[in-house]
Amino acid sequence: MEEAKNLKGTTTVGLVSSDGIVLAADKRATMGFFIANREVPKIYQIDDRLGVTIAGSVADAQALVRIMKAEAQLYKMNYAKQITASAATTLLSNLMFQYKVFPFLVQVLVAGFDDDKPKIFNIDPIGGVTEEKFVSTGSGSPVAYGLLEDTFKEEKSIKDNIRVALRAISVAMRRDCGTGDGVDVVTITNDGFRRYEKEEIKKIQESK
Repeated sequence: MEEAKNLKGTTTVGLVSSDGIVLAADKRATMGFFIANREVPKIYQIDDRLGVTIAGSVADAQALVRIMKAEAQLYKMNYAKQITASAATTLLSNLMFQYKVFPFLVQVLVAGFDDDKPKIFNIDPIGGVTEEKFVSTGSGSPVAYGLLEDTFKEEKSIKDNIRVALRAISVAMRRDCGTGDGVDVVTITNDGFRRYEKEEIKKIQESK
């Protein structure tokens, strides 16, 4: 239990854009001051237009992702359409609230679409929900927010906001020891869920 409590390091960022959503996260998993892994996924695809980011316990994150993927498939089978971001958030929030006495040690961002509207919801460990236009979670989030408050614009395109997200993760990596070892970037549009390759991310970071 103590090890799970110590898995606090992370920085994730979610941005609503004019044409979709940008999600970004670092790849480092820590146990206290020990770097446990340098290639941990923190952004997960749940459905074609639905993803989540996780900050917190790796085990709890993996369990919740398995549940959400199964529920998304059941929803599709029952209703012949994809689950919306709002419906997925309500489902996950209810699940986490049921375990509030022994909570999942995670903070979750749910990102997707309600019809054609991009949405991001922030869920705390006991199921509290807020809808956000820009948001950061994890130990590096105070640093990331300093940049996001000044540079994020909802009317910007995904192309522009990817640079904002990468800069936010980058500044967190410089000041937060729990954040590091590269960046994972995902975009969600009406065309689907896309994860960027390392070389693509490098080119974006190097471009002006």
